[in-house]
Amino acid sequence: MNRWRYERRLARVRAAVAALELPEAVFRTCPYRPRTLVETGLRQWLGCCGAAMLDRQVIGMPSHAVDEAWHGLILCTARYRAFCREAYGGFLHHHPQGGEPPGPRGRAGTMAEQLHRTAVAWEFFARPGEECVLWDLDLRVGVAEPWSTGPPH
Repeated sequence: MNRWRYERRLARVRAAVAALELPEAVFRTCPYRPRTLVETGLRQWLGCCGAAMLDRQVIGMPSHAVDEAWHGLILCTARYRAFCREAYGGFLHHHPQGGEPPGPRGRAGTMAEQLHRTAVAWEFFARPGEECVLWDLDLRVGVAEPWSTGPPH
């Protein structure tokens, strides 16, 4: 994909992520606070997913708190479907570790490889100077067993 087309599609992802309404129902099963911080993490995750999807990459989830919020969004099925269509042009499926479909397209690699791709996707999605909260979010919101404490090296 040429650079101009990639940037145009990434702008579409950014706009959809920014416009996404996240009602209280999304956070019903996500007890972590402050909610605004978890919401920032969820938006960053969805943006990373968009950047990765443009390159047909599978990324890893670095935050338990964001994962809980994403599950809540997925349960709002009509809202989630509409968001995916607007942001990605198709549906973003959830494949828990070990749950990806069989075959060569379903090979996601190790979690370390997926998390590395998340860090790369962030570099494409982030605006200049934007702080990424995904890596230490679990520590900041008090998750008992944080999934990540920093980006992969």
